Amino acid sequence: MSLAQGIKGETSAQARSLYRQLLRQGDQFAAYNFREYAKRRTRDSFREHKDVQDPREIQELMQKGLKELQSMKRQTVVSQFFQLDRLVVEGGKSGKQTGRRNDIVRQKDTGWD
Repeated sequence: MSLAQGIKGETSAQARSLYRQLLRQGDQFAAYNFREYAKRRTRDSFREHKDVQDPREIQELMQKGLKELQSMKRQTVVSQFFQLDRLVVEGGKSGKQTGRRNDIVRQKDTGWD
């Protein structure tokens, strides 16, 4: 195995690791639409650049991906502060969490009764 193949294999492993980290971090968003957007954007970006061979360009893309990961980590922390109702497309129980046992119950909307 030559040095170039070793470096290429190492870069490939780093890219796969970054891909998995971005997808996992995207799953941390509280809002469904943000979660899906983050996953779709990650997949599309990696598919778009899958045929890049230039080592310099690969490193630039890796650096860009790491910056995106750091940004996404900050955004997911902020999104956790705002609890939203689950959407129908998310499946599972719906409604707001109330009570001591994290039960989900239907709450009456306030307003024009």
